[in-house]
Amino acid sequence: MSLREYATAEPGPVPGPEAASKGGGSGTHRKGGKGAAGAKGAPGRAPGRDRYLDLLRALALLRVVVYHTFGWAWLTLVFPSMGVMFALAGSLMARSLKRPAISVIRGRIRRLLLPLWVYGVVVLSILAVQGWRPTKGDEFWWWARIACWIVPIGAPSFPWEIGSNGGMLEETWAVQAAGPLWYLRAYLWFVLLSPLLLRAFRRLPWATLLAPLALTAVVGTDLVTIPGETGEAITAFGVYGSCWVLGFAHQDGLLRQLPRYVVPSVAPVFMAVGFWWATGHLGPDGWDLNDIPLSNALWSFGFCLLLLHISPSWERLPGVLARFDKPITLANSRAVTLYLWHEIALIATIPIIDVLWNIDAISDSKSLSSLLEGSYAALMFVVIWPLIGLLMAAFGWAEDVAAKRKPRLFPMK
Repeated sequence: MSLREYATAEPGPVPGPEAASKGGGSGTHRKGGKGAAGAKGAPGRAPGRDRYLDLLRALALLRVVVYHTFGWAWLTLVFPSMGVMFALAGSLMARSLKRPAISVIRGRIRRLLLPLWVYGVVVLSILAVQGWRPTKGDEFWWWARIACWIVPIGAPSFPWEIGSNGGMLEETWAVQAAGPLWYLRAYLWFVLLSPLLLRAFRRLPWATLLAPLALTAVVGTDLVTIPGETGEAITAFGVYGSCWVLGFAHQDGLLRQLPRYVVPSVAPVFMAVGFWWATGHLGPDGWDLNDIPLSNALWSFGFCLLLLHISPSWERLPGVLARFDKPITLANSRAVTLYLWHEIALIATIPIIDVLWNIDAISDSKSLSSLLEGSYAALMFVVIWPLIGLLMAAFGWAEDVAAKRKPRLFPMK
């Protein structure tokens, strides 16, 4: 099918099955309507869960936790998890927009906001107990930014430092706790704009698909500088917008209509250009693509293009992957909870591990002290998972209620 034929085709059967609802930003941690347009007669697939997409989302969430624990910059190259999550969310959004747009947007927002409100109540309550208050003369804007904890259309308010040195919580814990909210803000705006983006995509597919990359080439390279939070939001839209629209292309069947050699030939080109750009624009953490917007956009787009081109659409996980069926299902059922609360869990690992320093055998031994210091991040990674499990049990019900399901403790089926 030619580009012109694709853009003017009548909507046909949706060729992609439904997966679970969506599920990090950068950061370091230290100690202390109708179906999609498609080719005429193209075979459709029966609705159901796509376990391949479920697997990708679970891997993306795992990579977020590993990255935030160890701070390995190269992980942004190995698996650009945020681009993957936006691509998956875009595909599901395109599928859902077979229904009236208002009902779809309302449902997506509800499933986003209720878990955020639960999270916000806990974080803001701790900040209030620690004495966080608006500064004199800044009350209006302080409360306006607090409102972004309720509806994340902008950056939320939080203190960069609070508490005291040597306390149970590090002075910068609020910065880490607010870290995941950038993703929720970007996701909310993508959801709100999706009806327009999908309409534009079906009229001008390639232009709509590549436009965010062009935007990133302008605002993500200091060619044009937009200051403040507005600039950050526009840059995030550019970096991940093509991944979101790529989800439309996956759901609408555009990728399957291309000759099979096209995507494996073109995707590495985008990735190579992104890699080349990064070589001359390394940030403070080296190869961390979160600090290099244009490289992040190109690499994530090419990477997601390959993943969605493969797209085997498993109804069941094959082979050895079947052993991980339950944790993958749990990760998808609790994606928002896992993503939001993993930072709190990571913060909580520090005072738990620091108890080991109170053991005389460790504190009095130079070798054991060095071993504990050297394995600190690994210990954090071990301790964080039972903490995440506890947080899922305590707050995961919000996702069930938001989805109008009966609350479950650990939904693995």
